[in-house]
Amino acid sequence: MDREVKEKIEDRPRSRFQWFLYVIFIPLLFAIVIALIVAQFAGVNVFEKAKDLSGKLPFISSKVEKTSGKSLKEYEDKIIDLQAEIENKDTELTQLQSKIDTQDNEKQQMLLEQKRLEDEIDELKQIQNQNKKAFQEIVQTYESMSAKSAAPIILSMKDPEALKILSNLKSDVLAKIMEKMPADRAAKYTEMLSAKTND
Repeated sequence: MDREVKEKIEDRPRSRFQWFLYVIFIPLLFAIVIALIVAQFAGVNVFEKAKDLSGKLPFISSKVEKTSGKSLKEYEDKIIDLQAEIENKDTELTQLQSKIDTQDNEKQQMLLEQKRLEDEIDELKQIQNQNKKAFQEIVQTYESMSAKSAAPIILSMKDPEALKILSNLKSDVLAKIMEKMPADRAAKYTEMLSAKTND
């Protein structure tokens, strides 16, 4: 039985496709691979050579030139567009950086101005405190003086200064000093003191 099977297999005609595959395609493929390996070891760039040869063939080279020319022009246009876009972005960045720098400078100026004003306020408060202290010392001096001595000094002052001192004296000291003043001046100062109290 084995013998019959072998005879049938040997007698069966081979198809044309199998014949083409075994006789032409596989050996050709094998030869191409061997040729590529040998060329690679020899230092020949096969793909570069194929490109050069295709450029020499008239019907292939014109197609390659048309497509590569078109592609090259498109790439150049695209590069120009991208460079213009980059320049625009750089300009925008420069403008934004300039705005940021300007705002930083303005902020620094405002902070310096704020610091200067705060220092000035502190200085004015110190001066005001010193003036209050000095004025309190003046008032205490008038309170420690005799009414007879204090009255003529106050009468020789301008009305606003005299009124300021009189309004800060203790009521008993004020009464004694008013006693030593002429009646018309005492009445005038009393009127001014009551008007100031009502304000």
